[in-house]
Amino acid sequence: MEAKSASASRVTMAQVVLPYHANAAGNMHGGEVMKLMDSAAGVVAQRHCLCNVVTVSVDKLVFKEPILVGDLVVCDAELIFTGRTSMEIYVTVKVENLRLGEIKLALEGYFVMIALDRNGRPTPVSPLKLETAEQEQRFQKARERLNKS
Repeated sequence: MEAKSASASRVTMAQVVLPYHANAAGNMHGGEVMKLMDSAAGVVAQRHCLCNVVTVSVDKLVFKEPILVGDLVVCDAELIFTGRTSMEIYVTVKVENLRLGEIKLALEGYFVMIALDRNGRPTPVSPLKLETAEQEQRFQKARERLNKS
């Protein structure tokens, strides 16, 4: 299999927080944010392997900033590691107050996905083409994280 670059699968997804995304106090439900992050990670993984994928694990997510009704949530996802059948995707969520123009990092996380064949069994994925020193560092740190689990 030919190696593919991270830029070939990177994705940005955005949505305005509406009342049905939030609790009675106007804060976006954590599950709604996680759903957006998981969707972005899934798109990245599918773009890379061109087959069905499933989420295997998510590392600890810490909410650093509140996300309120009327805010714009911007989710960026990038492939940082490939194993034989697994992929790790780094996902960041920024929140933009559309009235003030302020943008803050709300949370970030690492999502591990597995590629599946037509029978629902793990299938090999193309290697990740590392093009920068930063990508090489992220790849090594991901390998260490995955070897610990």
